[in-house]
Amino acid sequence: MGDLTLVEPPVQFLNRPDGTRLAYRHLRGEGPTIVFLPGYMSDMQGGKAQALAAWAQTQNRAMLRLDYSGCGESDGEFESGTLDVWRDDVCAVIAAVVTGPIILVGSSMGGWLMLLVAQALGGQVRALVGIAAAPDFTDWDFDAADKAALLDKGRIERPSDYGYDAMVITQDFWTSGQDNLQLTDRVAIHCPVRLIHGQQDPDVPWEISLKLAACLCSADVQTLLIKDGDHRLSRDQDIALLIDVVAKL
Repeated sequence: MGDLTLVEPPVQFLNRPDGTRLAYRHLRGEGPTIVFLPGYMSDMQGGKAQALAAWAQTQNRAMLRLDYSGCGESDGEFESGTLDVWRDDVCAVIAAVVTGPIILVGSSMGGWLMLLVAQALGGQVRALVGIAAAPDFTDWDFDAADKAALLDKGRIERPSDYGYDAMVITQDFWTSGQDNLQLTDRVAIHCPVRLIHGQQDPDVPWEISLKLAACLCSADVQTLLIKDGDHRLSRDQDIALLIDVVAKL
C-alpha cells in the first residue's frame, strides 16, 4: 500500500470543560466516518492510522483521528488518563465533529475503548474493527506482584518493545480497567464486528479476540487470524487487509 500518500489535514482542537485541549484531524468526505482509536501510549500519527487516512482520502471517505488527553498533541498529563477519561474524550470529539454514523477502528487498547465508546453511542456506531484488540488487559496481563506494586507505589513501569519510553500504568488506570471489564459477560453490541489478530502477537494473546467474539451479542462477527502476524500488524500486507476489511464495511 506504499503508493498511498496522505495530505495531512490541519490539527484542530476541542476544549474540554476543564480547559484541556484535545487534538484531532478530520478528513471530510462520504460517511460513515471512520474513527481511529490508538493504543496505549500511541497517538493519531501511528502507521496504521496514517495509512487508513491516506486510503480514506483517495476514496473521499470521512475519517477522524484524535489524541486522548495526555497523548500526542493533546494537552494533559498521560498519568491522569483512565479508560473512562479517554472514552469521554473520544465521545466529546465525535459529538463536536461528526454528524451521522461512524465506524470505530481500535488498535490494541483502542480496541477496548472501541467497545466502551460503542456502548456509549449506541446506534450511531455502524461497525467495529479491532486490530489486536486488548480488552481486559488489566485483568489477564497483571500478576499478583504487579497488583501489589500498584497498591504500594500507585504505579508500575514496564519496558516498551516499540521505542517508547517505559510504559507507565497507574493505580487509577488499573482500577478503571477492572471497572470496565468486557469479557466476563455478554457485550451489548449488535453491529457488525471484525477482529484482526496476529498469531505471533507477544503482547495480546490472539485467543483474546476469540473470547471477545464469543461475548459480543452481534451475530455478524468475523475473526481474522494472521498466522505470521505480530502485535503491530503494520506490514504492507497487514495494512492492505485492514483497508480491505474497512472498505467492505
